[in-house]
Amino acid sequence: MALENSVFPSRPDSLALPVEEKEEGEAVEAASASTGVFNLSEELGHVVTTETTPSPPVKAKVSRSIQAKIADQEAKANQHGKKTQGTEKERGRFGWPRARRKRQRYVEKNGRCNVQHGNMRETYRYLTDIFTTLVDLNWRCSLFVFVMAYAVTWLFFGAIWYLIAYCRGDLDHLEDQTWTPCVNNVNGFISAFLFSIETETTIGYGHRVITDQCPVGTMLLLLQAILGSMVNAFMVGCMFVKISQPNKRAETLVFSKHAVISLRDDKLCLMFRVGDLRSSHIVGANMRAKLIKSKQTQEGEFIPLNQTDISVGFETGDDRLFLVSPLVISHEIDAHSPFWDMSQAQLEKEDFEIVVILEGMVEATGMTCQARSSYLTEEVLWGHRFSPMMLLAEGFFDIDYGAFHHTFEVDTPSCSARDLSLAAARLDAHLYWSISSRLDEEPTLASQASKQLDSSSANSKGGEATFTIGEMTDIQEQTGLGELNGSVATDQPESEA
Repeated sequence: MALENSVFPSRPDSLALPVEEKEEGEAVEAASASTGVFNLSEELGHVVTTETTPSPPVKAKVSRSIQAKIADQEAKANQHGKKTQGTEKERGRFGWPRARRKRQRYVEKNGRCNVQHGNMRETYRYLTDIFTTLVDLNWRCSLFVFVMAYAVTWLFFGAIWYLIAYCRGDLDHLEDQTWTPCVNNVNGFISAFLFSIETETTIGYGHRVITDQCPVGTMLLLLQAILGSMVNAFMVGCMFVKISQPNKRAETLVFSKHAVISLRDDKLCLMFRVGDLRSSHIVGANMRAKLIKSKQTQEGEFIPLNQTDISVGFETGDDRLFLVSPLVISHEIDAHSPFWDMSQAQLEKEDFEIVVILEGMVEATGMTCQARSSYLTEEVLWGHRFSPMMLLAEGFFDIDYGAFHHTFEVDTPSCSARDLSLAAARLDAHLYWSISSRLDEEPTLASQASKQLDSSSANSKGGEATFTIGEMTDIQEQTGLGELNGSVATDQPESEA
């Protein structure tokens, strides 16, 4: 509610009205003691004015209090400006700064895809590929399944061996030396369980053995041996594949923390760095890049997280890497690039994600490995270049990985690649037409010189030799190319009678 021309009596120093952040000149003008009037809450759409009483001491006190408040607010504003320097803040209601919402990553920096599948009703499809399902489990679940697979089969066949001994009456004739049991020295469930373990693991201690008087036991022994071999092959195969998975090999394939945009051969390029920390190399390394950005078609269809290919040298073969030392991967921003119309100012307002993928075969195991990373908009530095990290030592090249993520600023135009290309085209056209205009001026100058000589020869006295410069003519050669050729003729007039 606006209060205009309200008169307040004398008040103590502590009663100082809050003043919004203003420029230095405005603050001094607001605190002027001569008028005693200052504005408040201009962003709120109303103005509050106060008029002080003629009492000089109160004016001075109020003025000093206001100036102190203004100085404190300016100091806070300067500190806040230093913290937020280089980042553009969005303005919310009442003009207060509001932090920009951070984009949710599609692919994390460590390569993990930030996607969760929900409401899947056809879970039976996982059982149709049980081997891959077991391999994809985490290590705790994999170890639990591994232990339970053996424990369940041992307990299952141990219970069957105990049931056979119980049904045949072997447990009732333990002290009868003339009785031939199905399995010697099986006197309870524990001994039957141990015999099951010895049979499936083919340990064969020799204390508990099957006899030829039990055909059912013989069939069960064959069945357990076959099933035990299958369980061994399945579980050992799962553990071997899980141990030899190249996922951990990707931990030693590193990407730079930032991507940069700068000039290369007078063309804007998007660049990032990739390196291999191991001495064993990645065979047949191949690089790909994708732009993840939502779009809306001309028909109004909204496509979330649309994927656009970013060329990193597929046409020229530069995407196939010999990754012995760290390399800087470059994407030339041309007419086919999604960054063709993007300038530095527009880059700060965009909301996208660049996903980079490195694929290759592990030299030690021969398995295919894939390493991934991503760059958000704030992780793309305009006008920067990567620091060199290779040094020539005595007999070898020394790689300093301490400078792997370092960048430095370089002179880079802030316009888009399209504007830069148009400016270069205008410059080339200007040079072309300036040279052509100079060539066109030569026959004009020759004709002017011939006219001047003709006029001078008409006024010349008799008996003097005159020189005539012929006109410039265009002579078409047989090859179709024209040349400018000038002819000079000398005429000697006869002597006058």
